[in-house]
Amino acid sequence: MESIKDIQSCQYEIAETDDESITIYIQGGMDSSNASRMIEIFGSLINDRQPSSLTVDLKKVAYLDDFGALVLVELKDMMTRSNGLFDLKNAREEVLSLLHSETLAETTSFITVRPPNMFIRFGDAIIQYAADVKYLISFVGSVCIAFVNSLLHPKSLRMEETFLYMQKTGVDALPIVGLISFLLGLIVAFMSSVQLQLFGANIYVASLVSLAMSRELGPIMTAIIVAGRSGSSFAAEIGTMKISEEVDALFTMGFDPTQYLVVPKILASVIVVPILTLFSDIFAILGGLVVGVFMLNLTVSAYISETINTLTVFDVSWGIFKSGVFALLISWIGCLRGFQVRGGAASVGHSTTSAVVSGIFLIIVSDAVFTVILRYLI
Repeated sequence: MESIKDIQSCQYEIAETDDESITIYIQGGMDSSNASRMIEIFGSLINDRQPSSLTVDLKKVAYLDDFGALVLVELKDMMTRSNGLFDLKNAREEVLSLLHSETLAETTSFITVRPPNMFIRFGDAIIQYAADVKYLISFVGSVCIAFVNSLLHPKSLRMEETFLYMQKTGVDALPIVGLISFLLGLIVAFMSSVQLQLFGANIYVASLVSLAMSRELGPIMTAIIVAGRSGSSFAAEIGTMKISEEVDALFTMGFDPTQYLVVPKILASVIVVPILTLFSDIFAILGGLVVGVFMLNLTVSAYISETINTLTVFDVSWGIFKSGVFALLISWIGCLRGFQVRGGAASVGHSTTSAVVSGIFLIIVSDAVFTVILRYLI
């Protein structure tokens, strides 16, 4: 039996038996003032003597806080690592209640959970897909009802918000749409001129650029840019309102969240995206004009005349009509993904990404359908 030693407000005594068991008798308080020193002393004792078991007698412990409990946890971990036994003795009820978190309990063996097999994952995917389709159909109906209600009651439409979204979707996107369209027209003209020069058909570069941009590339590129800017913005805005319970608050106050949040966004997009497409066509033609004048030795008047003679009202109108449909799909899928947000901030990011990817997918699919329709119209 070792003599009693002091550690600030605490005293301890160590008793060692022949079977390499050690008992520590602690008297006083175990708190933040002596916890680190006790871990150091008792830890050295365990490392030096390597006991087969360690018993801590708490009969004379007057006070024990979280730091004192940490000392006991550390001693148990040390004994576990050295394959020894750890036990508490004469602990009062209040001490046991503090340790009731089971930090000193025996280590629980974890059950290995096997990952679900292919059929379970396939079934979960089917169920999730069916739930998404059900919500999609419900959302389409809700949007249609909201638009009908806005037509019957024009004052219910939030005109200030509609104009704000028109600015964000259209005016703010004009610089990037113009730059990308100009470069795209320049690239199309440059690549086509490589082959057309071989046949002396430089003037047809103007026809190729104008037709390609007005019918296909102009509406598609404008829609993709809008999907990346505005579609993701719609999803993030509504998704943030979902997790902050602002959408539930609107419903509680008697507002229709679809009419309040979705209708202005869709209406603004359908109005401004066709206008953006017209600007895209103009900037692309200017890009082709640069190539025609500086690389193909065409005059400005000849290039513009060939463009005017090639384009028809149907070509421009067809591109504007497609861009309006693209705008409807982009704004609709962006709002849908926003309302599908569940959980926290990570879900907002996921829905934003999904809105962009789904929007671009819908743009390509619908454009393929329009291409087939156009084939049988002309």
